[in-house]
Amino acid sequence: MKSVTRSLRILEAVAQHQPVTVGELTKIFGLPKSTVQRSLVTLAEAGWLRANRKDTTRWEIGARVLAVRPAALQGSSLLAAAHEPMVRLRDALNETIHLSVPDALHCMVVVDRVDSDHPVRTFHTIGDTSPLHATAAGRAVLAHLPNSEIDQFSAGVLEGYGEETITDPSELRAELRRVRQRGYAVNHNQYRPDVCAVAAPVLDAGGSPLAAVAASMPGSRFDPARTAELGRIVVDAASEITARYLG
Repeated sequence: MKSVTRSLRILEAVAQHQPVTVGELTKIFGLPKSTVQRSLVTLAEAGWLRANRKDTTRWEIGARVLAVRPAALQGSSLLAAAHEPMVRLRDALNETIHLSVPDALHCMVVVDRVDSDHPVRTFHTIGDTSPLHATAAGRAVLAHLPNSEIDQFSAGVLEGYGEETITDPSELRAELRRVRQRGYAVNHNQYRPDVCAVAAPVLDAGGSPLAAVAASMPGSRFDPARTAELGRIVVDAASEITARYLG
């Protein structure tokens, strides 16, 4: 059992400090490097950890954690509060509606979805992840974080996924200010080609973002002239989810 407890603590430390090296973890726990390495390899083989793509000497949380988190949320008060407003939002727009939560990996994780009945529609598997800076749901959450956290995030690498992706830190901060002012975020082909979305945050009692609800659609059905209208409808749904969750 000691080895299990040690592995869980190492897993928690990786989540907190990722991407992190064996040497850094050794200092944190005061354990022999070989002991830490064995735990890391075991966790990686099970899918809980993985080597960082850009620096394989550093470790980060693996895909299994991302799959477990949404499953653990099933039946939660957040999903219960969100379901009916999401269905009504889908009925109003007849587009795919999804609820995503921020993860320690600095990404969004899809935890619920209501599909449209269009033969051509966007699709998000439960457990799918997406980058904060390149999606409407991600920017809806980012915009409501403290400025210090936004600055810290912006100081990292903002990966480009296409010509429309915001990769300049100052441009991202300016866009987040606009998101806060209007209450919703817009993604126009910034992550996946020909996929657009409008998203608004679900906030806790202190105004911190818990999740984001988004309406996504193929680019062929996105009408820029209706952006403000779509934004208002999505914001209303997010506000209802917040009220139901807090109530």
